Amino acid sequence: MSSTIRLTVGQAVVRFLANQWSERDGVEHRLFAGVFGIFGHGNVCGVGQALLQAELAADRGAQDAELPYFLIRNEQAGVHAAAAYAKTTERLQTLAVTTSIGPGATNMVTGAALATTNRLPVLLLPSDTFATRVPDPVLQQLEQPYSPEVTVNDAFRPVSRFFDRVHRPEQLIPALLGACRVLTDPVETGAATVCLPQDVQAEAFDWPVEFFRKRVWHVGRPVPEPAALARAVEAIRTAKRPLLVAGGGVVYSGASEALRAFASATGIPVADTQAGKGAINWDHECAVGGVGSTGNDAANTLAREADLVIGVGTRFSDFTTASHSVFADPQVRFVNVNVGSFDASKHAAQMVLADAREALDALRVALSGWRVDEEWAARGRERYAAWQGVVDECYHRGHGPLPAQTEVFGALNELMGERDVLINAAGSMPGDLQALWRASTPEQYHLEYAFSCMGYEIPAAIGVRMALDDAGHQDRTVVAIVGDGTYQMLPAEIATMVQEGLKVVLVLLQNHGFASIGALSESRGSQRFGTRYRRRDGGSGRLDGSDVPFDLAKNAESWGATVLRCEGVAQFRDNFVQAVAADGPTVLYIETDLYGPNPPGCAWWDVPVAQVSELESTQTAYDDYVVEKRAQRHYL
Repeated sequence: MSSTIRLTVGQAVVRFLANQWSERDGVEHRLFAGVFGIFGHGNVCGVGQALLQAELAADRGAQDAELPYFLIRNEQAGVHAAAAYAKTTERLQTLAVTTSIGPGATNMVTGAALATTNRLPVLLLPSDTFATRVPDPVLQQLEQPYSPEVTVNDAFRPVSRFFDRVHRPEQLIPALLGACRVLTDPVETGAATVCLPQDVQAEAFDWPVEFFRKRVWHVGRPVPEPAALARAVEAIRTAKRPLLVAGGGVVYSGASEALRAFASATGIPVADTQAGKGAINWDHECAVGGVGSTGNDAANTLAREADLVIGVGTRFSDFTTASHSVFADPQVRFVNVNVGSFDASKHAAQMVLADAREALDALRVALSGWRVDEEWAARGRERYAAWQGVVDECYHRGHGPLPAQTEVFGALNELMGERDVLINAAGSMPGDLQALWRASTPEQYHLEYAFSCMGYEIPAAIGVRMALDDAGHQDRTVVAIVGDGTYQMLPAEIATMVQEGLKVVLVLLQNHGFASIGALSESRGSQRFGTRYRRRDGGSGRLDGSDVPFDLAKNAESWGATVLRCEGVAQFRDNFVQAVAADGPTVLYIETDLYGPNPPGCAWWDVPVAQVSELESTQTAYDDYVVEKRAQRHYL
């Protein structure tokens, strides 16, 4: 009989997680760098007790108990921070998040959706109602008369890549093994949710010691199937105007050098998505910048003319394709390189199911001696050089009395190092950044635009900073750009930064409204309705009174951050240098113009306009929408 050890389910969870490792290219990493969480009645005596016991054991030198706990202020923020940690480590490491039942658990649903949409591994451990159902309904339980087995945690099912509920201790073994399988699978990865009833967490069981041995999860690099590679090579050789679109898969597979070598060898222009920016350096001879709805004129011009689109590690989101309008050649074909058939098969593409690095290297070798027509390559260089003039103008426009946010971005782009990290997620800023930011490395550009979740930036800075510190990169600066709208979502995590002594620079742009949706509303005939932070006017009864007099700088200071107010871009530059030299979190507060100006739009986005309206502005917008929609198509 194999030996056993008697532990509670909570203690078994902690010991198991502490002994899981990932491996790629011969390098091992702890799969779980720790646990974020907030304790409530559902987990304080289960997973909470186990984390305390492990921490004390680690103090005594126990090697299999290294699973540090990090107190966060909001459960959603904990998932965002874990996702950002995973993104920074190329999905080879992550953290778990523990919560109590009820609202603590459901707070994580948004974070789970973000992780799964972005294909980022996070482990969620929400507590659940009693498996025995004796205390029924327990505090914070949502009762459903049609089924007593349904709990609020079932809301995780559609936003998780793995879901299980542990009703009995022995069920934990396949549950955690299944979760780790998904977390370390580049195709399947996303949120893995294991629900833990609070009574089961405290229940003791005789576990096989084998369950807690060091287990290494190998992250492979699938190579392209020869026939698929040959088909892709033939498609590229016969194309007159090929364009490569680099997505996040290039970054996650560590394929940047392979991409740059492929581009240099073939001369094929390379555009990038939000997740793929920096995979090819912005000043590479083949780089043409961001493509799609928030892309630039160079990349989108080439996209409209391309007869072959080579997608590498991209899921071809709505923005990347400009709502199926930007790849406009009537005969355009697609070759998609991806580890998963779901993404590789999009747009009736020829599929190459493979790791991005392996596929790019194999394509480069197979295409040896072949180069794209020089006229096409030169067109990419010329259009991109012209766009760089637009970038310079946006970065140094001297707009007043309040600066345009593009001027702040310009200052940051010039002040930040190549391997410093810029973080952003929502509002008008991702669009400006994809069009303008000059990224030399994939590490520098950390944009969450698959879910574009307001509130992501501040907790993401926690995850990025922790990942860099754990890897010994304390010299790299982490900068999160936060708009006033997204700031109001999760500002309390600044206190977590102070608690953990995390050196982060938060750039807080205050423009008293939602710039992105305001501009979209205006362009679609809805007159920026509901997009300004205004008092309700006593006369009109509408939200069109004076500005709401809140002071976000004072709020940030109240959480423990150092706050430097910036009157204009020149002072912002001086204060940034000071912030980089400071310890702990520093907030650079600057007011910007709500109305831009922003970079010129270069592609469409399908946001339907009301077909009938009493408003002339909406009627005009609908007429324009009908015309613009004619360019939309299925790629078959």
